[in-house]
This record gives sequence, structure tokens and C-alpha cells, in this order.
Amino acid sequence: MSIEVINGIFALGGLLVGGIITWLLQKDRLIKEHTVAIEAIKTDYMAEKTALYYLNHKGYTDRSFELLSKRLGGFEDNELRKILVRCGAVRYRRDDGTEWWRLLSRSEEVVKKRKEERENLGVDNKDL
Repeated sequence: MSIEVINGIFALGGLLVGGIITWLLQKDRLIKEHTVAIEAIKTDYMAEKTALYYLNHKGYTDRSFELLSKRLGGFEDNELRKILVRCGAVRYRRDDGTEWWRLLSRSEEVVKKRKEERENLGVDNKDL
């Protein structure tokens, strides 16, 4: 075997070993970055899940922003509003100026409840 062939084999071997080491290091780095990214997303996911818990309560179709911000502490007001919008909630203000939130999917339920309340009052109630 000539020296050129031996040098070529060693060069190829070195290249192969270097490539494997680089691949292992990159794989380890990507796994760590993936774990960090999942933890960041997990915080938002759990906040959305908690907001949905409060907004889906059977007894209350609407929740005040004040209550939601107390229960979901650790978020700035606008950040919490973005979480609520991602959950499918809409904001409205009551006559007293307070901010309230309701899921879009529960709007029909609210309309039905108000219609029942009006029917229960009756037409003959002149003192109202």
C-alpha cells in the first residue's frame, strides 16, 4: 500500500470520527433546547387550561377580569388578556365600567337564559 492511500484512509477515518462527535454534541444541545421550549409553552398552556376552567363553570357564564387576574397570578394584564383571547373568550364592559369575559361558545347559553328571565317576568308586570 502506498503512502497516499494510507493518508487517505486516515483522513477519511478522522473525518468520520469528527462527524460522529459533532452529531452527538448537536443532538444533546437540541434535546436541551427542546426541553426549555416545552417548559415555556407549558406555562402558557396551563394558564389557558386554568382560564377555561373558570370560564366553563356551570353556574357562571361570565367572569370579571379582576377575578381572573387574581386566580391567574403572575401575568401582566395585557398578557392575561391575550391568554383569554386564545381560550376563545370575548371581553365586554358592564354599565358600571367593569371588564368581564365570556367564552364565545357560551353566548347562546346567555341569550337563552335572558329570554327565560324575560318570559318569567311576564307582559302584565306594569310595576316594572
